[in-house]
Amino acid sequence: MILPLPSMSACCAASILFQLLLTCILPFAQAEPIRPNPVVELAARQTIIPGGRPCGQNNATNRRCWKNSWSVDTDYDLTNPPAFNTRNIDLHITNVSNWLGPDGVRKPAMLINGQFPGPTLEADWGDYMQVNVYNDMQDNGTSIHWHGIRQFGESNQDGVNGITECPIPPGSMKSYTFHVTQYGTSWYHSHYSNQYGNGVVGPLIVRGPASANYDIDLGPYMMTDYYWQTADRLTLKAELVSNGAPPDSDNVLFRGKNVHPTNRTQGGSYDRLTLTPGKKHLLRLINASVDNSLTITLVGHNFTVIATDLVPVKPIVKSSLFMAVGQRYDVIIDANQAVANYWLNATLEAANNCGRSRNLFPAAIISYSGASTTALPTNKGNPITATCAGETGFVPIVTRTIPASQFPPVSNTSNTLPVSLAFPTPDPSRGAIFEWRVRNTPINVEWDHPVLEYILQGNTSFPGSINLVDLPAPPNNANSTWTFWIIQNQFVLPHPVHLHGHDFLILGIGSGTFNPSTMTNQLNFNNPTRRDVVQMPGSGWVVIAYKMDNPGVWLMHCHIGWHAAGGLGVQFLERKSEIKGLMKLDQMVPNCNAWRAYAPTSPYLPKKDSGLKRRMGMGEMGMDLEGESPVRRLA
Repeated sequence: MILPLPSMSACCAASILFQLLLTCILPFAQAEPIRPNPVVELAARQTIIPGGRPCGQNNATNRRCWKNSWSVDTDYDLTNPPAFNTRNIDLHITNVSNWLGPDGVRKPAMLINGQFPGPTLEADWGDYMQVNVYNDMQDNGTSIHWHGIRQFGESNQDGVNGITECPIPPGSMKSYTFHVTQYGTSWYHSHYSNQYGNGVVGPLIVRGPASANYDIDLGPYMMTDYYWQTADRLTLKAELVSNGAPPDSDNVLFRGKNVHPTNRTQGGSYDRLTLTPGKKHLLRLINASVDNSLTITLVGHNFTVIATDLVPVKPIVKSSLFMAVGQRYDVIIDANQAVANYWLNATLEAANNCGRSRNLFPAAIISYSGASTTALPTNKGNPITATCAGETGFVPIVTRTIPASQFPPVSNTSNTLPVSLAFPTPDPSRGAIFEWRVRNTPINVEWDHPVLEYILQGNTSFPGSINLVDLPAPPNNANSTWTFWIIQNQFVLPHPVHLHGHDFLILGIGSGTFNPSTMTNQLNFNNPTRRDVVQMPGSGWVVIAYKMDNPGVWLMHCHIGWHAAGGLGVQFLERKSEIKGLMKLDQMVPNCNAWRAYAPTSPYLPKKDSGLKRRMGMGEMGMDLEGESPVRRLA
């Protein structure tokens, strides 16, 4: 009940109201934000400044705007909306020995909150996220990586065991707390061996503005290859040269669903997504596979692409979309066709250069509201010839341009990363294995001694086996300094290359060997495609660049599980001297101590893997880099 104020002078009333403001209202307005779990504390690192000219609220006719003061044109590396929310989420990871899979086949699985895929994590642009990860498994460690999230000044939240943290041991919990400074579609997954292939994976979406209008956000659409055996067993098979090509997936799932690939009566069902006739729909496509690249088509419809990974782009219409492992596209589908059911098809390249499946025709159903909810589509669509080539033609909304003169001189070869394949025999009883190398080294990180713990201890004696590149400090610590990398593929198979902590500019892609003395004119320095996963062609090259503006240690690796398991990774130590001042690295110690106490009791340790995915172990110092120091410190 509100009581009337007694009669008083205007001056007296104003004084009372001012006192009420001081004592009742301002304490709430100035209250401390919700504090994260003390296990992980977010370091202050950014001043929130107002956005641009007011542009209205985000709605079906004004998607370019966000909360009136920010828009799709806002440079999200410089300013973000204030954290209107702290998203608190609990994830419980469990293992199930006899799980009834979505296609009717029972198998062992690892689930998040009892489901596969894991629950969708949702936030608004600028929010804080606190995700409490509980390891409820009996005999496995875990860690969770937030794919594509920049983690500005928060490298210790990146979730990569052996690099930014120790694994979370069974019976323990870790709180990840981070700021979402981008918006769009991504996913989260375990970075502990090939664990995400067992089910530890889920969508992550950050709501924000868009470069084109739409009526309905349909949410994430996660597609995954799917295996009836555990990823651990399959990795051991895949690494043996005597077994030939990696195992075919048993199925391809759409939002965790599909029929049995060879016998529809055995179980399962097609995923069915409903469109509203006459409306434009945002669909957030995610390829969260272990191995299979997918080319996506929707019979009778085109896709209007408005974002690549977490980078908004000028709208571009595509009739099909190649999706390498780890890539995402935000697309708009216009429901302007007859009310009916339509096949959404995923086609794999026929020669098995970027994955193969026992399901020869993976598909799901896109159904218009008012169509039969049980009938299958009748039009299979026109067959396409899928390749392993990445998509091109995307123009980012927020531009990035580099003076071509900053590209390293021809005499500088330290920015070249050769990717090669070797066939060593570390265990004669098993025979030769496939071993992927970057800089002639298969990465093999230390789960019990992550790189950030080295930094905490002031120890720079990094073992060569972790394949670390110690980047020089930018001149005057400038955030505008770019680093350039020529990734040269010396084998015929393509690789989806993912970099943590950065979106990178794809300056160029081509076949053969990149020669900087004659081929620099093939590079685009004026706002080229920007994303966090690029498909590097077999026997080809890709040249990338990114700003050295994010202190931390950042992994770059192939996102094919078998290749990462075989050692295809390198890590960059960036702005090393600033890391301890930005992050409370001592908070990793209790979890690392718990892991070190658990490891001797585990029936599956010591590990025989790269630490990122499974791999037969190498010696402590890794491979000789043809006379180079195993840890490269660039001058």
